[in-house]
Amino acid sequence: MNWNVLRTPVALWACLAFPGWAFGEMQSLSETELSEVDGAGIGLVLEDFKFAHGTDVENGRIFKIGGIKNSSGEDVDIVVNQLYIAGAGSNYGEALTPVNLGRLVNPFSIDIVDGNDIGVPDKAVLQFAAPKLVAPTQGYDCMSASAIAGSGPCASRPANADLPQGERPDIGMQTNISVGADDSANINIHAQSAVIDGSYLRLWGDGERRQMVGQFKLNFYTPELSINACDQETAECGSRIVMSNFALELALGNTLQPMYLDVDGAGNFLIEVATIRQPTPGAIGEDGLRESSDPAAWDFYENYYTNPEYRSSLTVGNLSVGDRDFGSGRIEGMLIQHLKIQTKDLAP
Repeated sequence: MNWNVLRTPVALWACLAFPGWAFGEMQSLSETELSEVDGAGIGLVLEDFKFAHGTDVENGRIFKIGGIKNSSGEDVDIVVNQLYIAGAGSNYGEALTPVNLGRLVNPFSIDIVDGNDIGVPDKAVLQFAAPKLVAPTQGYDCMSASAIAGSGPCASRPANADLPQGERPDIGMQTNISVGADDSANINIHAQSAVIDGSYLRLWGDGERRQMVGQFKLNFYTPELSINACDQETAECGSRIVMSNFALELALGNTLQPMYLDVDGAGNFLIEVATIRQPTPGAIGEDGLRESSDPAAWDFYENYYTNPEYRSSLTVGNLSVGDRDFGSGRIEGMLIQHLKIQTKDLAP
């Protein structure tokens, strides 16, 4: 596995001060690639990357997620048989090969962003970001595992003869779930040739509420997302649920309606997207037109309701269970006007 870190003097200093940490050689950049480097933040590229971890009972290693109880107070144990990130064509994790994640001209990045540039006034914003989306004439179709250049906005390239590793990993997890003394089914989730380009997490602090605030944008594209369950004793599996051409574009929080993150007094985690503020009486005319409204108020709500960056969508090209097809499904332009998620302790 080769790690290439670039775009910051700090990263260069780290390589010089701790040469034993370098996993691979630094690679030269062409003039075109150098013109794309902006000198800000930390870029991360993983080449020939393959990750696999799970339970190996024979060698005394168990990957278990515990500390969970159901509503009856029974322990819920999740034993992870396999968790993997590898090259496309893994056959549901059976044949793991390397994959590249990001590339030098468009890496994964960690950066401090000027909030004034992204609609968060007078704040320094910590941003974790996947490779950026590009112009459709320069990128690749986000869904197709055989996409060619100029077919879409995703920068991550699918595997092909010239790039056998590709930049779109297979991701999967196989788990056993036990509730109390009852061994439940084995649950398997797999995504093929997955792309998350354009995704990011932004975090900053709110001085008035004394809370962490964030924006979360998740773009997840895969030609196949599948789920199935198997009996732990007989190893017989039920029908596989397959969602073909699966695309999720999820937006939690935005510049007008941020997402607040907190922990209450009982230690429960809280995520809240507050309700958008209501217009003052008379700010919006009875006919709803800008001419009869306060211009600033009208522009505020026009931006909120029409900005596509604030909306979420879910598309499934085809849903099948076993050998039966149920067709396509789509949710488009969903606007989260209020959301509150709070964990609860269900133990008696």
